[in-house]
Amino acid sequence: MRKIVLDTETTGLSPAGGHRIIEVAAIVLEGRKVSTSHFHHYLDPEREVDEDAARVHGFTWDMLRGRAKFADIAPSFLEFIGDSELIIHNAPFDIGFLNHELNLLGLPPLTNPVTDTLKVAREMHPGKKNSLDALCSRYEIDNAHRTLHGALLDTELLAEVYFAMTRGQDSLLGDDHAPVARQPAVLALDGSRPKLRVLPATEEELAAHAQQLTDIDKASKGACLWKKLEQETQPEGTA
Repeated sequence: MRKIVLDTETTGLSPAGGHRIIEVAAIVLEGRKVSTSHFHHYLDPEREVDEDAARVHGFTWDMLRGRAKFADIAPSFLEFIGDSELIIHNAPFDIGFLNHELNLLGLPPLTNPVTDTLKVAREMHPGKKNSLDALCSRYEIDNAHRTLHGALLDTELLAEVYFAMTRGQDSLLGDDHAPVARQPAVLALDGSRPKLRVLPATEEELAAHAQQLTDIDKASKGACLWKKLEQETQPEGTA
């Protein structure tokens, strides 16, 4: 299925409060690469931009007055995305705003299949920060040029994050997409260093550790490997 990475910027946090889209961007993926096929527009929201939102993306209404309105670009936007799978970070936010804009025009909501990379990241990395910036840092994706949020830039970064998150699926895509083999790092041990002193954990620390594993196991729906390993290696007859 054709895959499209999509992002929006808005005047505020909720369409229920009358907030509108000010920028929409979408880029098509070709296998494991970002294609040159993209859709991008800045929009006149026909209302003020909240100060908090302006601090995030840097736009005010004065900067957007006279731009196309969502009604102007809706037909070409719908044609561009078609029935493609949409890859979105925090999808309920963007889909909610897009459906709100479509509803204002008397058009039906989107029915595209959606992959929410925030949901996927939370399942893969429970208990950790999973913002786009945090994921770029985790997967060593250069986002130094991202000083403000922007829909087009964010789709490009999210595409790289999506590739990194789904890297294990490369073997399903044929030889052209096989990952590059990496040589394992070889650590040179310095025998002159004094022997490390090992301090056993206290009862309080062990209890906190066990609770942390329980929380992670619950958040990951039973996928905490450390907890499974401890259970497998626990001597028989112990609780």
